Order: sequence, then C-alpha cells, then structure tokens
Amino acid sequence: MTAATPRRRRFARPVPVSVNGVAIKSADISRETQHHASADPDEAWALAARALAIRELLRQEADRLGVDAQPIEDEEGRRETPAEARDRALIEREVVVPQADDAACRRYFEQNRRRFHTPDLYEVAHILLPAAPGDAAARQTARDAAEVLIGELRARPADFAAAAARHSACPSAAQGGNLGQIGPGQTVAEFESALRTMQPEAIHPQPVETRYGLHVVRLERRIDGRELPYEAVRQRIADYLDEAVHRRALHQYVAMLAGRAVVTGIDLGGQTGQLVQ
Repeated sequence: MTAATPRRRRFARPVPVSVNGVAIKSADISRETQHHASADPDEAWALAARALAIRELLRQEADRLGVDAQPIEDEEGRRETPAEARDRALIEREVVVPQADDAACRRYFEQNRRRFHTPDLYEVAHILLPAAPGDAAARQTARDAAEVLIGELRARPADFAAAAARHSACPSAAQGGNLGQIGPGQTVAEFESALRTMQPEAIHPQPVETRYGLHVVRLERRIDGRELPYEAVRQRIADYLDEAVHRRALHQYVAMLAGRAVVTGIDLGGQTGQLVQ
C-alpha cells in the first residue's frame, strides 16, 4: 500500500441476535429502526433489536401455550396483524393485574391535588414589533422601539389600544391589541412564561422576545384555575394507575421469559417501554 492509498475504515459488525436459536435478521432490525428514533444509530439499532427479540420471545411462548386469537379493530378502524393479535391474547392471559380500587385512587388524588386544576386563563393585549429570528439588526431595532413604548405606556396606560393600532403588526391591532383569553398551549412558550410573572393591569417591564419579534405585553386580568373535585378525575386517575401497574407487570413478565431463554446479541434487562404493543 502506497502513502497515497487511502485506508478503508473498518466498521464493527453487529453481534448476531437470536432467541433460543432463532435468529433475528439484520435486515429486519434495520427496518424496525424507523420506529425507534434516536440521534445515535447504535442506540436505534439496539432498541430495534430489543423490540424484535421481545416479540420473538412472545411468539415462542404463545406457541408453547397454544395461544390463538383473531385480529380485532380499534375505534379508529386500525386492524391488528395476526402476530399482534397473538401477542395481545398472550399478555391478556398471562399478565393479569388488579385494577385500582377507590381507596388507591383517593390516596393518589390527595397526594397530587395540585395536578388536578383547571388551567389559569389570561386576558391579554400586546403590541407586536416584527423581526425575523436571524436578523440581529432588526431585532435590536424592534427591541429599542418596544422599550420606548413600554416607558410611554407605563406612564399612560390608557394609550395602549391606540398604540397597538398604530404600531402592532398583529391582526389584533384592530382590537387595540386584545388577544382575548389565553390558556396553556395557545401561544408560544416565551409569551406564556412572561404572563405567569405578571400582575393584572400591568405592562411587562421588558419586551418579550419570541420567534415573531418583540412584544409589548399588557395583562388585563388573570382567572386562576380551580381545583377539580375527586369525582371529576377519578376515572382519569384509575386509568393512569392501571396503566402504570400493567407496564410494571409486563416488564416483569418479559424479564421472566428472557431469564429462562437463551438470548444472544442483545440485553433484554432494560425497560420494555413501547416495545410490546
């Protein structure tokens, strides 16, 4: 080999994956990686290989127990494959868990009351001074203009609607900048974060920067969320607890199957997550 001849890079071959002597094809693992998004190709490969190994474990156990099932459709009309039907029937038969009773649901409710509230609502007006995210000069110009407006409007709050009509690039300018009531997820995160720090009938002391530009923000009113009664959330709590218990039981069941199987090329000791559908 001469000095000018480039060296070929050596890639490590994936360790063959098998379950009780049944090989999981590399081509199948490659196809499965699309369902296990990861920035690390090795991690995506390992997740895909684990998923297929678990499915093979379940297939073999269903064969051993003589499990059979007919595919069913969900509420959206999606139909199971025969393999998915057998997995479901096996799990329904072998992974039996108790449902959360009222005492467990009430205990969870009392320990997590802060989770069960209607969202806070904000009545808001704003003035948008537009500037593209990557345009530093335009951003600075908009910031300077917003700071001037904030100073003027904090001294003369009654002028906000007129200022919005003159300066705002938002369609709400026609309503004096009024956005109506805003709840969680109805605007960008930076805007929501600013609202949580404000007092009613106040203008935010600094321009609020978002991908749309710089905002002068006035909070007209905050409507605090109210605590929901236990009866309104009981079913939601029961569903959550049942799902958590079922996932733990499913993980333990797969770990039991893996413990008595001969598995090569992949570690099945991790969480099953969404590998078993």
